[in-house]
Amino acid sequence: MERRSFYGPATLQFGDLRVPDSVPSSPVAIVIHGGFWRNRYGLGYIVPVCEALTALGIATWNLEYRRIGDSGGGWPGTFEDVSAGAEHLKSLAVEFNLDLNRVVTVGHSAGGHLAFWLASEKKWIAGAVSLAGVLDLRRTWELGLSDNVVAQFLGGSPMQVPDRYDFASPLERLPIGIRQKLFHGTADTSVPYEISKKYVQAAKSSGDDAELIAFEGAGHLEVVDPRTKEFERVRETIGEMVRLR
Repeated sequence: MERRSFYGPATLQFGDLRVPDSVPSSPVAIVIHGGFWRNRYGLGYIVPVCEALTALGIATWNLEYRRIGDSGGGWPGTFEDVSAGAEHLKSLAVEFNLDLNRVVTVGHSAGGHLAFWLASEKKWIAGAVSLAGVLDLRRTWELGLSDNVVAQFLGGSPMQVPDRYDFASPLERLPIGIRQKLFHGTADTSVPYEISKKYVQAAKSSGDDAELIAFEGAGHLEVVDPRTKEFERVRETIGEMVRLR
């Protein structure tokens, strides 16, 4: 079963809910697509991930949100959208038999950033999964990734708007107190592997339950391609996470 539902009045404030058949109470993955927060990338490319998880028995809530280039996107609208989109799940839970005690966030690339930021905000979220996520925004700025997109996203450098980096960067929000799994290809040229490695070291030092699963020689997209062995590991791990609680 699939249903598009709007969580706000803007055209891009919606999510696509997929619910598995014959499951009395479904765990939920809030899935957040990437694209370095720019509006030329949408949720379409991550649909196969949602379909694969739903086939496993997990409901998926594939969030769309306003991005750089959209009216109201970027700072702070993107954060407001992701937060509102997650809260909207509560209004769908009864009708679609969603188990809100078993919710994980799953995000790819910049969506990984938003997934971990969201998990740090919403104390009812049980776990977070990063697929080559951008989890350290200060380091992202230092590296100048994607034409220094993070400065466009937050409206300045870490020196100009330090409070925004403190608020927005998952690394700065540690500990977040939930189970965290990070998947990253060591040959990723879009989001360097070092970002996930540094994040997990910091998370463990803060007392969080965090694990990095490295895929030797993999790039940026294998983790969201259901045809790959890398994604099979991702799928198995998410399934195991939502069944623990």
